[in-house]
Amino acid sequence: MSKLKNPDNSSWPSNLHPSDIDDEQQKLEWREKFAISDADAGIEVTENFERFNQINDMFTRAFWDENVRSGKSDAFFKGHRVAANPRKAQGFQQRDLALRNAGWSVSGMISERRKEEGIREGFQALIDEGGPVADNKFVIDDLKKHTDDVEKIAKLFGADLFGVAGLDTRWHYSKRVDTRDFSAVENDFPEEMAVEDTNVIVMGHAMDHDLVATYPSALAGAATGIEYSHEAAIVVQLVTYIRNLGYNAFGSMNDTALVIPYAVKAGLGEYGRNQMVITSEFGPRVRFSKIFTDMPLDHSRPSLRGIREFCDICSKCADSCPPKALPYGPPLDEVRNVSTITGVKKWSADCEKCFGYWAAMGTDCAICMRVCPFNRVYDSWLDNLFRRLAYSRLRKLALWWDGKTDRAKRVKPNAWWQS
Repeated sequence: MSKLKNPDNSSWPSNLHPSDIDDEQQKLEWREKFAISDADAGIEVTENFERFNQINDMFTRAFWDENVRSGKSDAFFKGHRVAANPRKAQGFQQRDLALRNAGWSVSGMISERRKEEGIREGFQALIDEGGPVADNKFVIDDLKKHTDDVEKIAKLFGADLFGVAGLDTRWHYSKRVDTRDFSAVENDFPEEMAVEDTNVIVMGHAMDHDLVATYPSALAGAATGIEYSHEAAIVVQLVTYIRNLGYNAFGSMNDTALVIPYAVKAGLGEYGRNQMVITSEFGPRVRFSKIFTDMPLDHSRPSLRGIREFCDICSKCADSCPPKALPYGPPLDEVRNVSTITGVKKWSADCEKCFGYWAAMGTDCAICMRVCPFNRVYDSWLDNLFRRLAYSRLRKLALWWDGKTDRAKRVKPNAWWQS
């Protein structure tokens, strides 16, 4: 296990320099440092920005916040770890629940192995796996060619998307969570890597289109669990590869830092009204993982192709949201509750309403993913034509066309089993 540092036991997390305190001077320095890259990525950070404390993440609040935790929320989490209670309803029968929980099984093996230490790897702490770092560093003569080779290896292991961003500590949690008592503790960064030398590999993992079509159901929840298990394995494999080249690397999923800004800055997609990164290849049907490494890599460029402009005229996700948790109108610097990051102008969901609906159903809901016009397979000329229109000034035609199809119609879970 790696050794983590917080040498003087002060109040600042060791993933930041002492100057990286959330004061006005630091915020000004951040705005100046990241102004160009933020604009390139379509990210709007305001003067009142504050780093997000993971203790206020919706899934964490469900364990300590009496305004969120309930018998239904406890049953929601328990049902993903032990035999859940089957129902007669399609998508919630025994084999549906069995598939969902099987999908999560590999991710669960990694995340639960250090629970006695209050560490839930991949969700509240870095994945500490990959073996020792080789003594001899692989010599990198051509940075772009080397980065292409690392992407080739990542995709060999199973990643669907690959990009590289520079370290941006604004998106790192101000505190992480000790899962023994759900208290806030220091979000330490591995002492082996200097902050200024760290790059962030971001990988995308596409969810199964046909399973997603059955949302909301426990069967559809298998699509989420399967990709969390896939990404856990892929992250460990790529970390091992990098360490064998003589460089430090640490795997990460939902832990340590917000992944959406990193995915956008790594050029993997754009932020949409449905709170998801919408990619050109898979639409919003993607999970993301990241690797922090001091291995030199060529950075990707953000890619703004018109998702923001399309979401400005589209509200299908908000219209279809059962608890009405998704926003209408333009992006705002709006704090809907403590689970909203402060100081970012964006579309923000009411996470309390969203998770409340999940808990009531006993499984996750991604209707907003299913109905998104970009949720397509892109293996036909018609889907590719839609994408071209959606990215262009003819986006209203694309939206009208999508509304005339049954593409977003829910597939009955039993039909999935019979297909």
